[in-house]
Amino acid sequence: MEVVDGAMQAVDGAIDNAKNAMDNAIDRIKKEVKLQKMKSDSMCRLKTAHNWQEDKEEVEDPDAPSYFWRAHTVTVLLVLICCLVYTALIENPVDDSTYNGKRGFMAALFFWVTLGMTIMPDGPFLRPHPSLWRFTFAFGVFYELLLIYILFQTPVDARKLLKYIDGDLGEPIPEKDYGGNCRLYDGDNEDPWHNIKDKVDIFMVAHLAGYWCKTIIFRDWWLTTVISIMFEFLEYSLEHQLANFSECWWDHWILDVVICNGGGTILGVYTLRWLSMKTYYWRGLYEIPTYRGKIKRFFGQFSPHGWIEFTWNPLSSFERWIAIVCITIGFLITELNTFYLKFVLWVPPNHILNPVRLLFILLWGAVCLRETFQLLDDPNCDRLGRQSWVMIAIVVTELLICIKFGWSTITKPLPRHIALWWVLGAALLLLYTVVKFYLLKPYYIPRPEKENIQMGSPVNTPVKQKGLPGEVDEDGPDAGEDNSEQAGDKNSLSQAGLFTNQLREDKKDL
Repeated sequence: MEVVDGAMQAVDGAIDNAKNAMDNAIDRIKKEVKLQKMKSDSMCRLKTAHNWQEDKEEVEDPDAPSYFWRAHTVTVLLVLICCLVYTALIENPVDDSTYNGKRGFMAALFFWVTLGMTIMPDGPFLRPHPSLWRFTFAFGVFYELLLIYILFQTPVDARKLLKYIDGDLGEPIPEKDYGGNCRLYDGDNEDPWHNIKDKVDIFMVAHLAGYWCKTIIFRDWWLTTVISIMFEFLEYSLEHQLANFSECWWDHWILDVVICNGGGTILGVYTLRWLSMKTYYWRGLYEIPTYRGKIKRFFGQFSPHGWIEFTWNPLSSFERWIAIVCITIGFLITELNTFYLKFVLWVPPNHILNPVRLLFILLWGAVCLRETFQLLDDPNCDRLGRQSWVMIAIVVTELLICIKFGWSTITKPLPRHIALWWVLGAALLLLYTVVKFYLLKPYYIPRPEKENIQMGSPVNTPVKQKGLPGEVDEDGPDAGEDNSEQAGDKNSLSQAGLFTNQLREDKKDL
């Protein structure tokens, strides 16, 4: 009986020791997993194109005079109220409904824009002043509301509405055809170079300046070039709908793509290099002792407060790929809207409304791309930006106006050969997406097995090397019982060591 009791006590002791060793091993594994997760999270943050955690743009410029950066909400409110009191009680009324309607409309617009500049939240840009970007956002909301109002009108009423802006609007305009005789040198004409001279106009400068600005707001020459080439294909495809799209081959590819768009892109690339290499260190205007420094600081106010490289990486993930495709399609639709809106609303190409609209599209697009890049790159950003939301609504509403007012033109079917090319292009794009992000997804690729993975041991635990054949164990034969009692402990602890070594191997792979 005493032998049996001793054996039972030994077994209970061994079980308790094994249980304690297992608990310790599990605790160590949990701590190691938590540590590796923290390291992995930090590495994921470092893999972003920009360090959003450390470089947060401030709402105010600490080096600028505080008065210049204040919203002055009370002052603006008092001024607006005084203007309303003067109009209602002091100014003599005018019995002209058209005049009163225009003034009332402009006063309401001024009130809304001033309200937006005063109380709306700041956007991602600070220079030259946050109120400028609040103004563009407020005007974007107004423009969207105006587009919605126009969408509910008939084409005739919408064109009449533009007469309130300019009496010369609302009249049919001829579409200029840039095609026809496409010979570079026409010897049958008095001026053999008349074809080139007819194609060279002010719109070439607009093309060059436009793609310079696009390169700056995209901060990527590759995307700008893709949009440039794709738009020429769209012009080829839609020239049966708008005569303005009909151009000679050398007008498409030499004047537009190479000279105008390519030249603007190259200028944009050099501008991006200068902005990325520039040192962004700002001092207050009153802290600069020399007049030359003050003038330089004044003009520096119109440059960015800081610089973020837009590393789009479209092939890094399926989400980024879809986002880049959507951005490209959105900008192509925006450019098409420019031509179709002029066509359906009868706005001449040289009217002031066209460059004003393009200027605001540029400003909205700059903020929109900045917000979109942060949404894709910043792990802590999980919602669409305000300006992006409004910009998408504007593009869609403009497209709906073009479709509704120009239904007979837009519904003209594509020529068969052009339609087949577009179907083929869409199929190839879909096939590439499936192959790249589904069939060749990383976890579908078999990974090579790791070789020579040694079993690790816990820290501060001595591991006895196995003897060679013919060698005598120093502990003698009596040590077998102790080794057998500690076998479960060693096996459990060796699992922890193996897990630790595997984590280290994974870290090396990273």
